[in-house]
Amino acid sequence: MILSMVPATPCRPCRSSFVVPFAVPFVVQSRSSSTLLSIRMTRRIAAVADMEPVLPKDSVAQLLPKDSVAQLVAAARRLRDEVGRLRFSPPVTHVYNPLDYAWEGHRQYLERFGQSPKRIVFLGMNPGPFGMMQTGVPFGEVAAVRDWMGICADIRAPDAQHPKRPIQGFDCLRSEVSGRRLWSWAALRYGSADAFFADAFVLNYCPLVFLEQSCRNRTPEQLPAAELRPLYAACDRHLAESVAALRPAWLIGVGGFAEKRLKRLVESDLLDGSQARRLQVGQILHPSPASPAANRGWIEAVDQRMKEYGLLPE
Repeated sequence: MILSMVPATPCRPCRSSFVVPFAVPFVVQSRSSSTLLSIRMTRRIAAVADMEPVLPKDSVAQLLPKDSVAQLVAAARRLRDEVGRLRFSPPVTHVYNPLDYAWEGHRQYLERFGQSPKRIVFLGMNPGPFGMMQTGVPFGEVAAVRDWMGICADIRAPDAQHPKRPIQGFDCLRSEVSGRRLWSWAALRYGSADAFFADAFVLNYCPLVFLEQSCRNRTPEQLPAAELRPLYAACDRHLAESVAALRPAWLIGVGGFAEKRLKRLVESDLLDGSQARRLQVGQILHPSPASPAANRGWIEAVDQRMKEYGLLPE
């Protein structure tokens, strides 16, 4: 199903402040703690900054601009157009491409926070219904994107939508639990969005959402092999270009699917060999409310894993 656009609805003032667990507002941060955090982040980033930028061999990344933000924007545009030409068979009845109708939100995210190098790149699977599907930002729970990141965009809702999954953009009142958990952890451990994105970045592997007539979500892994091959090819190219632009030391999969795709990337020929050899791949628990383990204490589990990797902010 091809989703065309209707006129955009302007952003409205935020209805409620996004707060981290235990009701600690994002905006509350002392000058002294902010200064210390900035010093720690500067030291970490300095070590990563010594690495020379490397572009993937035999990849369209070689044709991209040298600036990391320009690279990310160009790569995202290419991915948007490539997956937009793909077609999917029943039981999929609706396909949402937020890189198309929510491009403005995604572009702002890349331009505001996409400067390289990063120490860590986190990778999710694909958009959630009340996160990136609404805002264009990975794990993009509305309040987190607007109140913590300072991003607000006019979202052009598609004409053909599933009646149970309307695109309301930044007017969406439902909370994306996975996104709320992820960005709450980032706010608790880093303080400000600027401090987090100085050290890390978050991407989604696949930008598309697949819905059945019943509104049941289908993950990329559930698609037929013939439909999956061109989708994975486009997503792998985009991931390689993004990693080349961001120059991280660590790739962290948010869940098992993402970790698997990251390992495949590092073992492929899409990345320059010297860059691939430097990269380390890890995994954190996915914050989905469908996961009993995540519901028992997701933040504690992520803290423990990041500490094991030596990546937990001090």
